[in-house]
Amino acid sequence: MRFADADIFRPNAAPPEADGLPQPGPTREWTASGVISVLSEMALPERLLRMQQVLAARTRDVTVVLENPYDPHNISAVLRSCDAFGVQDVHIIGSKARLAAANKVTKGSHQWIDLYHHEQAVAGAQKLKDAGYELVMTHPEGAWVPSDLASIPKLALVFGNEHEGISKEVGALCSAAVRIPMCGFVESLNLSVSAAIVLHAATGARSRGLPEPVRENLLARWLRASVPRSAEILAAFDAR
Repeated sequence: MRFADADIFRPNAAPPEADGLPQPGPTREWTASGVISVLSEMALPERLLRMQQVLAARTRDVTVVLENPYDPHNISAVLRSCDAFGVQDVHIIGSKARLAAANKVTKGSHQWIDLYHHEQAVAGAQKLKDAGYELVMTHPEGAWVPSDLASIPKLALVFGNEHEGISKEVGALCSAAVRIPMCGFVESLNLSVSAAIVLHAATGARSRGLPEPVRENLLARWLRASVPRSAEILAAFDAR
């Protein structure tokens, strides 16, 4: 499911309505396989192998939803956790004003995942639900614990604003709430820490894999982001 009418934050990548690549050269319409054929020869073998290993562990069966996130460092930390646990898609519903400021602390993770923005929070959450995802919000009094998440076929984990939490309207679309059991004096954890704990539980025992066309398109995009002067290289092939 591609969220075609959502804005997407994806540097050096295709528009959200297509899983293809941007047209890097002035004349040729490059296919993903064409980009891979050219740029894989330019990539370090160990770097190419690492990309292929990461692709094999990617999943779109788990996605993360951030409602009106405020702190750019928290956003960045969540993105890094998503990359680390193999989650390909992240949806920001509501505000996007502070997202750009987070790029300097994402450690490059924004190049490897698909980050979408939906202006209307409820509409964005509903779109995920219509796509077959079960929405589960995090809440300190939730009936579920993180280990309950692994068995949900298509899971959208909803995290609220650091100050206001999840809105009532978005919460009403969630079928359950998950809490992180704690035994200390603290009653809550930082957003990014909570996301990492819950993602680890939700993805740990889950089967992985993306359809072949999606894997091919992602590999081509990652090669474009990794190979120095990739646009110039592809343009040179156009000129032949």
